[in-house]
Amino acid sequence: MVRGQKILLGVSGGIAAYKVPLILRKLVGKGADVRVVMTQAGSKFVSPATLEVLSRNPVHSGLFDSSGEFPVLHVGLAEWADLVLIAPATANTIGKLASGLADDLLSTLMLSYVGPVMLAPSMEENMLHNPFVQRNIQCLRERGFTCLEPEEGELASGAVGQGRLPEPTQIAAQVFSYFADSRDLEGLRLLVTAGPTIEDIDPVRFISNRSSGKMGYALAQRAQARGAAVWLVSGPTVLPVPAGVEFTGVRSTLEMQAAVEVLFDQVDGAILAAAVADYRAAEIATQKIKRGAEGLKIEFLENPDIAAALGQRKKRQILVGFAMETEEGVARAREKLQRKNCDLMVLNNLGEEGAGFAVDTNIVTLIDASGRAQALAKMSKLDVADRILDRLGELYRERA
Repeated sequence: MVRGQKILLGVSGGIAAYKVPLILRKLVGKGADVRVVMTQAGSKFVSPATLEVLSRNPVHSGLFDSSGEFPVLHVGLAEWADLVLIAPATANTIGKLASGLADDLLSTLMLSYVGPVMLAPSMEENMLHNPFVQRNIQCLRERGFTCLEPEEGELASGAVGQGRLPEPTQIAAQVFSYFADSRDLEGLRLLVTAGPTIEDIDPVRFISNRSSGKMGYALAQRAQARGAAVWLVSGPTVLPVPAGVEFTGVRSTLEMQAAVEVLFDQVDGAILAAAVADYRAAEIATQKIKRGAEGLKIEFLENPDIAAALGQRKKRQILVGFAMETEEGVARAREKLQRKNCDLMVLNNLGEEGAGFAVDTNIVTLIDASGRAQALAKMSKLDVADRILDRLGELYRERA
């Protein structure tokens, strides 16, 4: 799948750059067309001449380097590439990308580039875990960058910890996997729900839940990147809408139900990641409710079960539900799957560290209609999204 693909390999200034020739050989050996762009610091750790020989292409490092191929070098390289791989990605380079700075060739072309990006961060452990660096990495993940996890082991300083560049074989495998999976959902039409819903009590107060929408937005982002046409219906969040996704913003559960019902017959599958409110106020006060000596009593009505309604309505669609539990998770998720007539249920447990609301990782168990439960390790929500989409794709192909 990588043969003939155009890969721009960015090399920034870390000691792990000594692994770059091995990465380059593996990519070129599989038939990829690779161009190398180095920072000035990167050229201190690995010779540009070596990379020119291995890539069979000129190596560029200066913003104003001349090129007979591209009239404007940074624009031409950005338009040429099918994928950008930056390895090693230092704290400085990550910070530039997250901030939109453009003071060298690599950072400048990244402002012109609009395709997939894969980063392989590498640095000392204290730098990696610095809150500014973590914020920058998360910022890039939210923009759709794939950030590989640094490995643990001996670092350049002699300390032992996390921060090592993954081995060249692993990095190359990630690139190969991207091109193998990159358009595997081509032609599918998917509906994704995300975020919380909000139920008003009066003009000031409402009830809701802790959902940030990160899991649903990750699903929409990865589905679109893998070739699907995606409709995202979301409650209120602070997240940017993924590029290329059709978006509908809603507030209440009833609004989400109405939006979903309009779209459902048009899609091949629906992934219901939203955390919808189970109840709403029977009456919404038109004026702010005042404090009273006897307390406050509010009557609530049960909201419609969107997943169950779609489960009864579905014909050919693949329906994926979510179950967030705090006890007896697998048993409750299996019961929900059957009751709601879903094809796949995604279970996560709020009691597990790294799972649940407002974090960038998740720990889920995938349960299918046969009752089989596949527990996944803790991983980023983008990676969890890919594993869910893998299963949805399998189910769709089986049904087709």
